[in-house]
Amino acid sequence: MKRIIAGLALLTASQVAMAGAAGGDAGCGWGNALFKGNSGTANHVLAGITNAIFGNNTFGMTTGTNGCSTSGALGYGGKNAVSAIMDEFSEDVARGEGDALNTVAVLYGVEPEDRDTFALVMHENFAVIFPSEDVTANEMIASIEEVMKADPTLAKYITA
Repeated sequence: MKRIIAGLALLTASQVAMAGAAGGDAGCGWGNALFKGNSGTANHVLAGITNAIFGNNTFGMTTGTNGCSTSGALGYGGKNAVSAIMDEFSEDVARGEGDALNTVAVLYGVEPEDRDTFALVMHENFAVIFPSEDVTANEMIASIEEVMKADPTLAKYITA
């Protein structure tokens, strides 16, 4: 029971932190102002929680205050969601089936009728996607996309 509560608390804290930092600039909101100059997970989580509790990121983006700006393009400083399940994905690609393989297909917007093709093409190109055990997430993602571009059925799911 303690593990479940701890897991839920961690999940909630990370979601609040992500939500608090999702919009506007990286230095946007009261939490960022309050914890300015600090680093580490705890400070980021506390800044995100502060921003989420007071809703000041949204207010700041709407009014151009609180260090927030909506003039720039949105970006994402994290890794692609595919890289988060890289190990499970590699195992599924080797087998030619599995939840991680299906999840990646969904992330790429592959329609249900093309998911068997996606699984087969990924399986057939395992050595291309994972040329060594030291392949990075970025290399893996680039290879997935190259393999998809080369397949007539899957090419439509890769945007230029």
